[in-house]
Amino acid sequence: MTAETMEAPLVAAPTATPPHPLREFWGYFSANRGAVAGLFVIVGVVLVALLADVLAPHSPYLTDTKIALKPPFWQEGGSITYPLGTDAIGRDILSRLIYGSRLSLLIGVIVISISIVVGTVLGLVAGFARGVTEIFIMRLMDIVLTMPSLLLAIVVVAVLGPGLVNSMLAVALVILPHYVRLARAAVITETSKDYVTAARVSGAGNLRLMFKEVLPNCTAPLIVQASLGISTAILDAAALGFLGLGAQPPSPEWGTMLADAREFVLRAWWVVTFPGLAILITVLAFNLLGDGLRDALDPKLKR
Repeated sequence: MTAETMEAPLVAAPTATPPHPLREFWGYFSANRGAVAGLFVIVGVVLVALLADVLAPHSPYLTDTKIALKPPFWQEGGSITYPLGTDAIGRDILSRLIYGSRLSLLIGVIVISISIVVGTVLGLVAGFARGVTEIFIMRLMDIVLTMPSLLLAIVVVAVLGPGLVNSMLAVALVILPHYVRLARAAVITETSKDYVTAARVSGAGNLRLMFKEVLPNCTAPLIVQASLGISTAILDAAALGFLGLGAQPPSPEWGTMLADAREFVLRAWWVVTFPGLAILITVLAFNLLGDGLRDALDPKLKR
């Protein structure tokens, strides 16, 4: 070794900069191509719902018996004025589907908002209180889970009366136990960690421990469940609408559109097919999005 080499200053190896959390999240999320496709579909549905007044060629409530059961434009007798045809009383199906996306997304968001707020609070209380309070809350949730979800929603709507608001409350009650159980399990896991013990020793009360210390670290499973829950809410609300217990005619809700078209299935396939496809595509997109969020937010699944 020469003297020049010995006298040369040591150069520190460059340290790798950790990736930004959002970039890291997108890296894991985008690895799931189905989730990316679901995200694009959901963004498209949201844009259609927001721009319904601009995109819809006709009013969803405008009737004209002269053009009743007009087929889609590519079939004989169809017209480009009504691209997807008309229903039994001459309403444009495309316009009703566009406005129905607004209603279905609104149902999903409101139902999930109610369920996640109430369920998270009950789960936090059950996880911190323990004892009789925990047993009471969790056994009540177990009772709800023992009943078929759609049947329970039908019973609740039958008691409260048919209507859009009552159907949303019924669906929120049906999916509530999932958020309670998730929040409670996350609380039990987090309360055994050192940062919670340190906060408790420093004098933090239960409310601070619940909402400032523990809750921010329990959001990942709740976000995943919420994305999956929107699809369940849309599907259950459509089922109640199909049974005549949800949104009432002439509301352009997809389940109600299916109910109005039941007697025309054999001679006018389009009045059933297009609302059914709208429900299928939207629910599938939210399920794919939920799978991608689970892969990106769950540390156990990160490779």
